[in-house]
This record gives sequence, structure tokens and C-alpha cells, in this order.
Amino acid sequence: MARILLVDDEPRMLSLMNSLLKAEGYDVMSVQDGNKARDLLNTEIFDLMISDIRMTPINGMELLKISRGVRPTMPVIILTAFGSVETAIEAMKLGTFDYVTKPFKMDELLITIQRALEYSRALSENLELKEELVGRYKFENIVAESPAMRHVCEMIKRVAPADTTVLITGESGTGKELVAKAIHAYSRRKDKRFLAVNCAALPEALLESEMFGHMKGSFTGASANKEGLFETASGGTLFLDEISSMPIGIQGKLLRVLQEKEIRRVGGNDDISIDVRVIAATNTSLESLIQQGKFREDLYYRLSVIPIEIKPLRDRQDDILPLVYHILRHETPEGKDLPKLLPETKDMLERYTWPGNVRELENAVKHAITFSVEGKITPDVLPPRILNQIQPLAKPNASTDPASDPYRNKSLKSFLREREREYLEQVLSLSKGDKEQAAKSLKISLATLYRKLPGAPE
Repeated sequence: MARILLVDDEPRMLSLMNSLLKAEGYDVMSVQDGNKARDLLNTEIFDLMISDIRMTPINGMELLKISRGVRPTMPVIILTAFGSVETAIEAMKLGTFDYVTKPFKMDELLITIQRALEYSRALSENLELKEELVGRYKFENIVAESPAMRHVCEMIKRVAPADTTVLITGESGTGKELVAKAIHAYSRRKDKRFLAVNCAALPEALLESEMFGHMKGSFTGASANKEGLFETASGGTLFLDEISSMPIGIQGKLLRVLQEKEIRRVGGNDDISIDVRVIAATNTSLESLIQQGKFREDLYYRLSVIPIEIKPLRDRQDDILPLVYHILRHETPEGKDLPKLLPETKDMLERYTWPGNVRELENAVKHAITFSVEGKITPDVLPPRILNQIQPLAKPNASTDPASDPYRNKSLKSFLREREREYLEQVLSLSKGDKEQAAKSLKISLATLYRKLPGAPE
């Protein structure tokens, strides 16, 4: 039921409208005094205000200004016996939804009220939708146009408030640390530290000391007691990147930390309680490493309480150009225009398979910016590896001999078939000839791949 504030200093008009609006099913609060209406606007919520324009000491125009300040989305209908153009223009400038000239037909007023309330509902729904989309998909530096990345953002939103461990999987360069930081930023630990360690970058002895700390004299060079990352990140989040490279000996100690919430420094005898959320990431199949005896199965299940998979960039083409523009905005100095991306450049970027994923894309865009001329990113300023793999689509040239045009008299079906085969060959090359892997990347069956390869019948 819509709630309406009705303001008019004429008692008979106020009583008549109050009765009629209540008969229509509206919840009406009617007042004769502008001061009281002002107080109600500051303390209560209404879906619509209908106010006479000529009142004292506060008139309808002043009430309109007050309502715009306290509830800008609430529509206002002004009633006036002075239906001049000047009055209408002033009311519209101040943000009134509509004005009605006295005397008026009640049917006309009811239609105006209905329109105003429908407008208000539509506006509220639009604002709620925008807030929902921001809540869902607006994570700093994460571009999510593709369904796959929108699912990742939905997962971030769901898992961030919890304290459970998360295992992020994906090829190198897909943005696993970015996702981990987003989880931390939207968690209750956001005001505490986010620390990262690359498990592949340190030898076993140093990695153990880095994670758990050590006591003075516990090994050569240990000249003082040292806190490990688990202690330093107390109350926050510890990100274990390349967890697949963690030595088997340290895996057992990490398992104990996750189970007991305690660490013991290298060379120490005392257990130290810790409060740290662990997020791990890998670009290697942990299940495969388990079968090879290189990763503990019990640790895997402790880490993968909530798994998040980030698809490679070649499987989410909808993200390529939005990512390009995101990088361009980031790399362009404030106040300067973004470099112009030519259509043929966009085409090449979308057709390239991006084996290095987002990291490679970022480097390619920076390379293109460096060598761009007159603010234009043309195909020739892209990195050589892209130019070597993807050729620009040929443009018709009137000065060229038509007989030499490779597309002369070629049907659309033949053209698309040729381009399809070029792409299949690129994917096969990246898969090192492994047709099963290529078919999996293309999301087609092996039989379909064989049918589409060169030599297969049209």
C-alpha cells in the first residue's frame, strides 16, 4: 500500500482528497501546515507527496526543495490554482514529477498519482539492481564480462565472509592472487594484513622459516628469533601461491597448522596459537600430484574446502576487450585521452589464444602503448608473437588486381571454414599436437575435431 503525504491549507479540499485517496486504498497522512509537513518529511517515509503550492508560512515550492534534500527519489505532485507557464517551469526545475491545476478532475489526479508511483517503483528497482550488480561484480581490478568470471565474482561474494580455506586453481597468469586479494578485501579480516608467499620461489629450509619463523641459533645464520608469516599475518589472510611446489615435508607441518591452529617455529619447543585464514593457489592438478605421491591427499582436502576455478582467457573471449580497455585506462595518465584501438587490432586481440592469459595480455597492451603513434594502436605495434600467430584480415584494395584477391568468388561458408581451420591449427600447435587436449580446450568432441581438420571433407 503506497503511503502519501497530502498537504493543503484549504480544509475542505484537504478533507475531500483525503477521503477519495483512502477510498482508492492509499495510506494517507494529511496536514494543513507546511511546518508540520516539513517535520514529517524529516522523520517519516512516504512514497509520494501531493502539496498545494500557495501556503504559509512554508509554501509548496519550499516543501519540494526540502523533500529533494531528505528523500530525492520520492516523487512530488504540485497543486496550483495559478497554472502559469512560469510556475510549471520553476516546479519542473526543482524536480517535481508533475503539477495539477485547480480545479481538477479527480480521475486525472488519480492517473497522475498512479504514474508517479510507477515511476518511483521503477527508479527504486533500478537503484537496487545497480547496487546488486556492484555488490556482485564490482571487485577492484577484476573484469567480469564473461559468465565464467561472473561466476568467480559470485563465489568471492559468497566465500569472503567465511573463514574457511579456499583453493584457487587456474593456469599461470589468470589472476589467482587478484581473486585471493578480493576475498580478503571483502572479508571481516579486511583491516588486517594480506601476506603472500610463493612456495616455488624458496628452497625447503627457507620456506619453512619464512612460513613458521625460527629461533636464534636453530640453523646457520639464524642470529635472532624471527616471526614467520603465520604470526605476522595474525588476524589476516595468508596466501600460499604455487602450493603444488611445497615440499612434502612442509606439507605435513602445514596440515597440522590448519588442524590445530598452532605453529611451532623452526628450532622451537613451544606451540604458538594463530588466527589466520589460508587461501592457496595452484596452476597444476593436485589430484595428479597425489597419484604421483608428491602431494598429501589429507592436505588437499583441508585446502579445497571451497574450490574456485579461473578459466583461461581463451575460454572467456567476452573478457578480452574489456580487459584491454581496463589496462588502457590504468596506463593512461589522468587527463589524457585513451589510445584509439583500431577495429583490425581488436580483431587480432580477440583471435589470439593468449597462452599467457591476462598477464600476457597486460604486457601486450603496454607494449602496444609504448610503440603506438598519434594515439592509435594499430596491428603492427602488437608484440611479434601475436603478429606471427595472427594475421590481420585482408582489406579489399581497389588498386590491387581483382584476380589476385584471395577472397574473390569465395563463398562465406568457404571463408569461415578456412578461418576455423586456421584457429584449430593454432590450438593444436599450443597443445603440441595433442588432439585430445585441443578438443578439450575447444569444448568439442574428438570426432568433431577430426572432421574439421584440414583434409577432412567439406
